[in-house]
Amino acid sequence: MPESAGPVTELASQYVSQVTNDLEHNLKEQERITAEIAALQEQLGSLQHDHAILLNMQQALGIAAQAGNPVVPSPRKKSGGTSRAEAAKTADKKPAAKKPTGKTTAGKTTAGKTTAGKTTAGKTSARKTTARKSTAAKAASEAAQPTLVELVRRHLAEQSEPRSAAEVTEALGGAHPDRGIQTKVVRTTLENLVARNGAQRTKQGSSVFYTVPTETTQATAENTTEDAGIVA
Repeated sequence: MPESAGPVTELASQYVSQVTNDLEHNLKEQERITAEIAALQEQLGSLQHDHAILLNMQQALGIAAQAGNPVVPSPRKKSGGTSRAEAAKTADKKPAAKKPTGKTTAGKTTAGKTTAGKTTAGKTSARKTTARKSTAAKAASEAAQPTLVELVRRHLAEQSEPRSAAEVTEALGGAHPDRGIQTKVVRTTLENLVARNGAQRTKQGSSVFYTVPTETTQATAENTTEDAGIVA
């Protein structure tokens, strides 16, 4: 019995080790996918924001174009020659002019009110157009802000020492508190820069640090990639 118990215990220990490693790998994959989802959500929000800005600009420009086109009156029809007899018949058929009454005065007053209403409506439309243009200009200035990738790379380029994702997040969050920058999104952005040779990753124990590669380092990395392609 003791001889058979030894291999069984060793096999169980191997299973436990394998399961532990699989669990650790599973958790790391969950963190990576969660960070990628957060980055994609931020990109989607940015695209939706730009879409709303473009719609506002399109609507404002459309109203401005309509206001700039003057209305051309239609040409008057030329009256042909009319004989005296026909003119006399037409004059006979016309009813006699009615004397002005109080109703006519009331009609003129109503027409004056209508004209005043049209003038007020025109002023209101002009104010709305101006407000929409101001909103579109404000939205366009917000859209001109740098992206998160540009902010991360610029921050790393300004540093003399490598920085971790948490340190980069803290610095950018303090400089841009209105953007709500998260550590997971910054870490994903840094990893994307590393994949595109836009940043370098170094590991010190369990901590990971990032820095912008120098021109010499970047040229060496590109030459290594080309050599690897030739060998393959």
